[in-house]
Amino acid sequence: MSSPLETFATGFGLPECPRWHEGALWMSDMWGSASHRLTPDGSIAQTVTVGDEQGGLGWLPDGRMLIVGMTGGKIWRIDPQGPVVHADLRPYTPWGLNDMAVGPDGTAYVSHFGYDYHGGRGSLVPTCLFRVQPDGTVDQPVNDLHVPNGVAIAESGEVYVAEPGASRIARLRFGADGALAERSIFAQLTPRIEGRPAPPDGICLDAAGGVWAAEPVGGRVLHFDAAGNVDVEWTLEGSHPLAVVLAGPDRRDLYVCVTGSFDRASMTESPNGRVLLTRVDAPGAGVP
Repeated sequence: MSSPLETFATGFGLPECPRWHEGALWMSDMWGSASHRLTPDGSIAQTVTVGDEQGGLGWLPDGRMLIVGMTGGKIWRIDPQGPVVHADLRPYTPWGLNDMAVGPDGTAYVSHFGYDYHGGRGSLVPTCLFRVQPDGTVDQPVNDLHVPNGVAIAESGEVYVAEPGASRIARLRFGADGALAERSIFAQLTPRIEGRPAPPDGICLDAAGGVWAAEPVGGRVLHFDAAGNVDVEWTLEGSHPLAVVLAGPDRRDLYVCVTGSFDRASMTESPNGRVLLTRVDAPGAGVP
């Protein structure tokens, strides 16, 4: 199916982790080491930096922003006086952090690569999902995830995690004690290109029980219905979708972060990563 997506903003090194917060779209430019709040016309209204490549974004109940510092292994909190360390995850993993979703109570679920993904050393091994409590306490409630990436939290409290290393999206339910109570595969992705993987990247949820996902290798934006079946597939030839979010006043604006290249040097020198936009029927639900 041809894509209805149109360009909303451009000029980013590697646009990722879009979020809707207090009437505005936020996103991280990972290779630009910054997070931006965008105006309705797509221009940058505010920039926040923490001295590191930046990934997942979220907010505590009191409005303070949380930012994943990817290479430094820290979750940063933006206090009135500036960035402070909210949680240090380097004692738990030497590898890079990635995405994050922060629930209404301030609990953050943080994904990471589990091996030296960017350095090209080592190989994929199953790893954990981190959970950071509002006071900065860290635990690992789930193991055996395959390169956990995009994270979303349903209004029910269920957590969805994209597993690019297994081409699937997992659904996790936790008990009142915080322990994992149920784990299932919500969706298994099939490749568009024979012989290539189909790794889901950023994800978001809708009010109909569905999931939107970016699939960069196949250049696709996918929607899964509540049963985990693909019912929308848009192909973006020459582009790699990285992340999605349902936003806007009615949460029916679908924003998609895309890049034209994974060559860091060229994208840093001449950044042309884009944020695309279209309207969809079912509004967003949960976080992000």
